[in-house]
Amino acid sequence: MLSYSNTSLSPEVSEFLLNCFVRSPSWQLWLSLPLSLLLLLAMGANATLLVTIRLEASLHQPMYYLLSLLSLLDMVLCLTVIPKVLAIFWFDLRAISFSACFLQMFIMNSFLPMESCTFMVMAYDRYVAICKPLHYPSIVTNQFVAKATVFILVRNTLLSAPIPILSAWLHYCGKNIIENCICANLSVSKLSCDSVALNKIYQLIAAWTLLGSDLILIFFSYVFILRAVLRLKAKGAAAKALSTCGSHFILILFFSTILLVFVFTHMAKRKVSPDVPVLLNVLHHVIPAALNPIVYGVRTKEIQQGIWKFLRKGSDSRK
Repeated sequence: MLSYSNTSLSPEVSEFLLNCFVRSPSWQLWLSLPLSLLLLLAMGANATLLVTIRLEASLHQPMYYLLSLLSLLDMVLCLTVIPKVLAIFWFDLRAISFSACFLQMFIMNSFLPMESCTFMVMAYDRYVAICKPLHYPSIVTNQFVAKATVFILVRNTLLSAPIPILSAWLHYCGKNIIENCICANLSVSKLSCDSVALNKIYQLIAAWTLLGSDLILIFFSYVFILRAVLRLKAKGAAAKALSTCGSHFILILFFSTILLVFVFTHMAKRKVSPDVPVLLNVLHHVIPAALNPIVYGVRTKEIQQGIWKFLRKGSDSRK
């Protein structure tokens, strides 16, 4: 067992120590309650959405299958990060094993791009539905969703897997204390006595390639959607479409912006508190997960009807 000191790591390293907001201990107190509430909201809302889509036959459509995939990704990301952070806050359980650390790193680096790619496919779904409504049933089919899901999983897993692999291959001979709440790649790899240049370069290229390309395609999809919506002549149609797509686009911008802010604050760490990028990284794993099912699901009329049917069936069965 490795001691929690700044001594050299042995080749048989088995644990790291997560220093979570040690410079700002008061943050742990006031963050624990909102994080707990956000975790409960994310788990409850996404689970309700998944069960509703599963049980309601009218929701067995491509768009709702994509929404189910988004909910699954959100739940995995939340459960990978937030329970450990709360365990640190409440019980000071800062130790994390070598294998668990790199498993967490793999999930975070793979599932965040998967979520971004899912947003991109959903934006394409809305583009076809609004810009080419007559062709929508023949383009966005169950087969299309299946192929898109395979693409999302394979592309992001293959391109993200080298990040934790490169980090795990490094020789750790320095500190065993990670200055973060989670096993972020850069926070872990800088503990190594080896050169981490390749690790940093690959992560930068992979991040901008995956997330950047998704964001560009999403942006152009909504530009075309906006142009088509402004041409709608049916009374109230344009306003309804703008309301729905606008909320989707704002949420996607929030997802992307918080990532960019995290990157830039990390790069400018001498000018900002080191706890700021750590906080942004933690919040990025729970806030979108709590908001996605509300913006994409609960605000949709068909989802609302499905949830009410599900609740009525539950209440009738208890009588």
